[in-house]
Amino acid sequence: MSSAAAVFARWRVRLGYLVAVAVLWFARPDPASLAAGAAIGLVGLGIRAYAAGYLHKQELLTVTGPYAHTRNPLYFGSSLLAAGTAVATRSWIAAAVLLVYFAVVYSVVMRREEGELLVHHGAAFRAYADAVPLFFPRISPARLAGASPGRFSFAQYRKNHEYQAAFGYLLLLAALLIRWRLWAA
Repeated sequence: MSSAAAVFARWRVRLGYLVAVAVLWFARPDPASLAAGAAIGLVGLGIRAYAAGYLHKQELLTVTGPYAHTRNPLYFGSSLLAAGTAVATRSWIAAAVLLVYFAVVYSVVMRREEGELLVHHGAAFRAYADAVPLFFPRISPARLAGASPGRFSFAQYRKNHEYQAAFGYLLLLAALLIRWRLWAA
């Protein structure tokens, strides 16, 4: 992947802050949209938390737990966070901004990471990629020869700083709640 893609992947969080400002600007939340969006987002946070408890970044190829269903459960969970945010905003413009951001940024990021995993894990990653879809989860977990069973670890969840995603989503919901109160006044 090009160096431009590497820069883009590195700056995705900072770019996300600009997207959040635009989303808040166009948002027209109400209590029902906030509740529905929060419910969808909680599912996304749960998937992300589950995935983070299995993921050993840069240490080994994680192929168990949620990684036996999709190669990118963290990003799948993030897509649900984005969907929850779109619902919470009650704005087609905000939803479109989120959709474009997510589709562009994460398609680049996922492909870049695939290249890195292929370099680090070679044939093992190829076998994994052949058995497990890139993004949308398969119903039954893939069974890969030689895969270690792996288990969820709360320590790994903390090591991966996944609590930051939950904190960030709660802040976004609070900002949307404030936006509703200001807009409704």
